[in-house]
Amino acid sequence: MPRTTLRRSPRLATVATIIAIGLGLVLSGCAEDAEPTATPSPSASETASESASETASETATQSPTETATPDAQTIDITVSGDTVTPSGERVDAKVGEEIILHVTADAPGEIHVHSTPEQELSYDAGTTDLPLTIDQPGLVDVESHTLDLVIVQLEVR
Repeated sequence: MPRTTLRRSPRLATVATIIAIGLGLVLSGCAEDAEPTATPSPSASETASESASETASETATQSPTETATPDAQTIDITVSGDTVTPSGERVDAKVGEEIILHVTADAPGEIHVHSTPEQELSYDAGTTDLPLTIDQPGLVDVESHTLDLVIVQLEVR
């Protein structure tokens, strides 16, 4: 029986190589996902970009508990020496709403939240995100006992 040889064209080899590389990238991107999702998997370049962004974000922010939900209200607080900003401002909040106290401080400290029950939140020097939820309506003082200053008053409705 005569032996036939298949001739490959350079174009076919190039297409096969591109498909193999693309498949490898897609599979490696899927392998990084810890949990399956209903949305399409991102491309390898999107995954690498998101991973780099998350790493930079985690380095800049210390979160003592779970990460914030996207609809959480954020209150920026700066503690420098014996000065706190904001200083006694009223901020509207909703019962059960997550509030993130985004604290930037030159030294570690503690924030007291005069809610029911009272809450004490510690922060380190640098930047710290402190999650907070108020379960009862009313006017709630958020203060630094160390500096004897009211930072904000949460008007919870």
